[in-house]
Amino acid sequence: MIKHIVMWRFADQAEGADKATNLRIVRDRLAALDGLVPGLLKLEPVIPDALEHDYDLVLYSEFDSVEALRAYAVHPDHQAVAGLIAKVRTERACVDYEV
Repeated sequence: MIKHIVMWRFADQAEGADKATNLRIVRDRLAALDGLVPGLLKLEPVIPDALEHDYDLVLYSEFDSVEALRAYAVHPDHQAVAGLIAKVRTERACVDYEV
């Protein structure tokens, strides 16, 4: 299994909206990708709000193989969300690992 974790910091204002609005839009668009490709086992976008956090949005996902992660990465629906994220984020961190 491959675990894919991505974290972003968002701009206070971008694409004509404030941070909170952009966070909700991106979270919802990421959530809509659940089941996008065969082998995507879990997809959980979260806006941390109650506990200590350094990033504004976190995506936790699991794939049954590297090939499934690669298929997800190049899928047009994922690419569309990634394009939006690129316009509203200020920082990105990512880690993939196999368990």
